[in-house]
Amino acid sequence: MLILHACAPFVQASGLPFLLNSRHSHCFASFPTIKLRLRTYAQFKASPFAPKVSHNLQGVIAGDEGPYNDADDVEDEDGFSTRRGFRGRGEERDYDRDPEFAEILGSCLDNPEKAQSKMEERLRRKRNKILHTKTGSATPMKVTFNKFNFSNSYIWFEFYNAPLEKDVSLLCDSIRAWHIVGRLGGCNSMNMQLSQSPLEKRPSYDAIQGANVTPTTFYNIGDLEIQQNLARIWVDIGTGESLILDLLINALTQISSDFVGIKQVVFGGSEFENWKENMTSEDAGFSVHKI
Repeated sequence: MLILHACAPFVQASGLPFLLNSRHSHCFASFPTIKLRLRTYAQFKASPFAPKVSHNLQGVIAGDEGPYNDADDVEDEDGFSTRRGFRGRGEERDYDRDPEFAEILGSCLDNPEKAQSKMEERLRRKRNKILHTKTGSATPMKVTFNKFNFSNSYIWFEFYNAPLEKDVSLLCDSIRAWHIVGRLGGCNSMNMQLSQSPLEKRPSYDAIQGANVTPTTFYNIGDLEIQQNLARIWVDIGTGESLILDLLINALTQISSDFVGIKQVVFGGSEFENWKENMTSEDAGFSVHKI
């Protein structure tokens, strides 16, 4: 709302072909009329006769929608200057990589129903890239120990089906990460200061205590051997550290649930069901994968 005093001059919009009458009847304004172009708040404020503007209007006039450019003004046949459209902030105009999404956003205000239908169609077409169904097994993985020796033992795996190449790659990466963490001493249960500290207290760590704990090191590990739906790997963990086994079991449980079903894992033993020691043919389903 514009507030003008009785003696203040009247504001004439740019391009109007007529003069405005003053508030006094039968006379024109006692002051010469001025032309004021409402472009930016700085120009608007510079006038000594500038009226008060609400806070929201100031934001629009100040150019919150983007930098003002004279080239954006288009004059119609009556002489009025109009903007070509909302320009938006430069850092937000990044729809060139996805013109379909830009079109959906552009039709949200004009036709919300059409924009919603387009978005639903987009989700249907790209649902495979957004939603990933579980390919593992809902049956919990069975874990048993058969005379397991930390210094010299096999770990056996039995899958519900022969694992695919991507499943083998995931299993190898998991075992490799498990070995690296163990070899660097990350599974030392004698130094569990944070996990054993009370929850209500602020966590603190004693570096001297952590440095003086007897280190535990994962000594050695073999390659992953696969025969059809069976697999095994030889390990030399060294010290009898049960925490390192918990880490592996937790990772395998998640792999079995989400990616490839593992029927059971057996720690220890020199033989396992249908495993054939002399099998070396890849055509028979045998393969070796480096860890």
